Parts: sequence; C-alpha cells; structure tokens
Amino acid sequence: MSDLRKNIEYHQLIEKIGESYQSAKGRVITAVNTEMLKAYWDIGKHIVDFEQGGRLKAEYGKALLVNLSKDLTLRYGKGFSRSNLNYMRLLYGKYPKCETLSHKLSWSHYYELLKVEDDLAREFYEQQAINDNWTIRELKRQKQSGLFHRLAIGKDKDEILRLSKEGQIVKSEEDFTRNPYVFEFLNFPENYQYTESDLEKAIIDNLQKFLLEMGKGFAFIGRQQRITLNNRHYFVDLVFYHVKLKCYVLIDLKIGEVVHEHIGQMKLYLGYYTKEINEETDNEPIGLILSEEKDDIMVEYAMLNDNSKLVVSKYQLYLPEIEQLRNKVKEIIEK
Repeated sequence: MSDLRKNIEYHQLIEKIGESYQSAKGRVITAVNTEMLKAYWDIGKHIVDFEQGGRLKAEYGKALLVNLSKDLTLRYGKGFSRSNLNYMRLLYGKYPKCETLSHKLSWSHYYELLKVEDDLAREFYEQQAINDNWTIRELKRQKQSGLFHRLAIGKDKDEILRLSKEGQIVKSEEDFTRNPYVFEFLNFPENYQYTESDLEKAIIDNLQKFLLEMGKGFAFIGRQQRITLNNRHYFVDLVFYHVKLKCYVLIDLKIGEVVHEHIGQMKLYLGYYTKEINEETDNEPIGLILSEEKDDIMVEYAMLNDNSKLVVSKYQLYLPEIEQLRNKVKEIIEK
C-alpha cells in the first residue's frame, strides 16, 4: 500500500477522480437550484392565476397567503411562509416568462433581487450577479451601497439603459469611475481622525471586500511599491494588475481634497511603469486617485489635453443615501 502511494500516476488518478466528483456535485447543485427556482415560479403562477381567475372574493384577498402558508406548511413542512409565498408571487409577476430566469442564480438570489423596486436597478444587479458570480452576501452588499446608481451618475440615458441590461463591462479606465467609491467595510467610527496609512492598512486587512468594491478582474500586486528616480524614493500606495485589461492599476489614497500636485505625481508613476515595469504584452498602466473631496473643474484643467490613463474619484467611509442617488438617476432618465 505504501509503495502505491509513492506512485505519481496513482496520485494523478486521485486528482482525476476528485475533479469528476466535484464537477458532478456542482452540476447536481445547479440542477437542484434550477428545479427549485422553476417550482417557485410555478407556485407564483398558480397563486396569480387563482386570484385573476375570479375564484377569489375581494374580502378574502388578504387572507389567501395566510391560509396557504398554514395549510402548505402542515402538509409539506418548511418553506411556505407567508413572506416566501409573497415573493414567489412576485417572481412570476416580474418574470412572466420562466425561461428568462438564470440557472446561474438561486432562489435566494432572486429573493434579494425582488426586493429592488426599481426595474432598471434590478436588471443590473441580476446581470452583474451572473457576470461576477456574486454570492448572496455580495449581492446584498452591492445593493446596500447603491452600486447601480453610483455607476449610473455621470452617464446619459442610453448608457444607463445599457448598463441595466448588460451590467458593468470594464473596457477602459473610464469604467473605474464611481460616484463615489464606498468603503463602509473598513468600519472606521464617525469623526475618527485616521491617516492615509490607517486607510491603506484597513484596506489591506479587508482586501477581499475592497476587491469586490473595485470590481472583477483585479489581482493584488503589493502596497507601498517603491520607485527610485534621481536617488529619490517614491511610493505607490497600492498596485494591482487588471487581468482583463492586461495592465497595471496604480492607486493613491488621499485624505481631504485632491490637488494638482497629486495628479502630477500620479503621472510620474504612470510614466515610470510604462518605461520600466511594463512587459511587451502589457497595456498602458492606469492611475486611480481616491480622495475624500475633489474639485471637478481643477481636475479638468489639470488633465486638459492629457492622454494619461488617469481617473480621480471620491471615496466615502459610510453607506450613501440611496434615495438621493436614485433621484439623481431618475432626473437623468427623465430629461
């Protein structure tokens, strides 16, 4: 037996068996999710058909789900709470064609999606959850942070409609613009006098959540990456590599308002990475300056006629007022 375990081909056999087993388990889970989602859609349809078929007197309307919940639970066990039945009903109402439901998402995903009243926002979160393979926790967090509305601000009506249908597709440095980035996961108490080093360390300590906020495709390279020019040292706060864009992404964190010197410094970093770090297969690096405040006009002038791939965005440490973001997007669409 011990000799067999020293055999390389034996270990390759174990790996092959394991891959087949895990793959099958994944397909089973997907199949179960798909069938349960279809079952819940069917249940929603049965309820709506019953209501609209004239078999429900007006005075019994409110009692329908209450009674269904009690009777179905007695007969079939858990899973038929009044809340669940209501969302099954909503599932059919929002997705009248069952084939439009994605087999990549579970009932729990759609349960969260159905809480989003804005149809455009719901379509975006559904598509983005599919594109980025979000867990339920990630979906909840992105909803709470108002990701759709943050991405939509600054776009025109056609771009917003396309965003809702396709999700965010990163094609250039402009797709890194968010208004603002939200770092509530750093859990800084209000009025806490933090430094740029505190901010950087907290991001590293919460790197997985930071990457979720940044979007899909980022690979972490390092922090405080040194650049030496003319015997003087400079340090880039955070360096990532974007797998889809095939380029380095350099991030500088600023407390307070961004000034033109910060922009000039980032241009220096970008020039250095272009000449000294990039391989032949790498595209031009992208610079992202994240600050608490920024003057849009100053940034415009500082970057006038500049071809640098540089983005300046604001960040905040607390969840935004979703209603305000929603109203801004509504104004854009209605114009």
